[in-house]
Amino acid sequence: MQVNVEKLSPVLMEFQVEVPADRVRSEVDKAYTALQRTARVRGYRPGKAPRQVLAHLYGGRIHADVAQRLVDATLNQALADKQVQPLSQPAIAPTELRPDDTFSYKARFEVRPDIAEVKWEGFEVKRPSTTPSEEMIDAEITALRREHSTLQAPEPERPAAKGDMATISFTLEIGGALRDTKEQEIETELGSGQIFKEIEDALLGMTPGQAKDVQVTFSEQHSNADLRGKEATFHITLKDLRERIFPEVDDEFAKDCGEESLPALRESVRKKLEKELTQRASDAVAEQLVIELCKANPIPVPPSLVDQQAQLAERELLATARRQGQRIDPTPEFRARVRLDAEMKVRAGLVMAEIAKAKQVKITEADLEKGYEELAEQTGKNVAKIKAEYREPQKRELFAGMILEDKILDIIEAAAKVTEADAAQQPSGA
Repeated sequence: MQVNVEKLSPVLMEFQVEVPADRVRSEVDKAYTALQRTARVRGYRPGKAPRQVLAHLYGGRIHADVAQRLVDATLNQALADKQVQPLSQPAIAPTELRPDDTFSYKARFEVRPDIAEVKWEGFEVKRPSTTPSEEMIDAEITALRREHSTLQAPEPERPAAKGDMATISFTLEIGGALRDTKEQEIETELGSGQIFKEIEDALLGMTPGQAKDVQVTFSEQHSNADLRGKEATFHITLKDLRERIFPEVDDEFAKDCGEESLPALRESVRKKLEKELTQRASDAVAEQLVIELCKANPIPVPPSLVDQQAQLAERELLATARRQGQRIDPTPEFRARVRLDAEMKVRAGLVMAEIAKAKQVKITEADLEKGYEELAEQTGKNVAKIKAEYREPQKRELFAGMILEDKILDIIEAAAKVTEADAAQQPSGA
């Protein structure tokens, strides 16, 4: 067997394999012998049909099967001999198989790029502040007040205002015809943006029992294709109105939240925010380091790995949006952004693998155990359940890869110039 190797690009390789005629002949003979034992040919007893008859009836199939077997056997051998690891399924271009001649084919596939040197030291990054401001603590207290609030009918009765919970019934008319004669009923918080702005604006100032007609034009991207771009009339009725009553911020409120006093509640909130900000700061530093690593090492990346990463990221983004009751339209612009991010992640992964090799960084069972415990703490699941989720070899390998990347990022961060951002530079809403 002869194998010629050609590097078509830094990430694309082609093998040209030639199989000797004697091996081809041997494989074809084996195939006909096996077929002769099982073939049922009219006019011949089982197992007695001549080869020339079998060749006439089944020659095309025999040659195709032998060609496939030869490719499977010789390509694996060639890859092992040349110590090459394909990243994509090889694309095979065979010549026509002739029983008494050599057989050749081309196999094209993607490979990891050769990286002569990796630059990873001295990156300059900023760590966001991990000190929560008083405004951030106040915002958390406000959120807690909302959690402990109650709803009741306004006394005395008054028109609807922002912040009220409104129960409305409606029918929808399009082109002069009702889509459904049965009224539908929903509940919404006015000002939250949960319903059409036109309907929300119309509800402000209404009193229970009052009805209105509201004109709305559906967007061209509406989830229901039948409604896209159409003008409609909503016949709405305000059925019920309740206002939110917030508790006073005092020691009694703190006790309802599980703390002994208001100062203790604020301190508890401060610690919670510090923990969240510390995690966000670590994530922000890691993101900056990955960006700097990719800038310093603009290596080519295998398209198949980028495709896989982009598909995985898109599925995760869409699933997360669905869980949160949102909808993401996978537009070409959205997919372009996802692919750009996927390309950076693949590039960073390849470069970090080289750093791991150079630094001889490996993942031990102790590292995996620690990772399971940390993930259990983050998700609120028990460790046994986390381990069960990563029992499959593929998922376990993926988990180990994530831990390895964290280790490499720690090495890069230790060699970076990290400056602390002032509290005043803390992003709003963090």
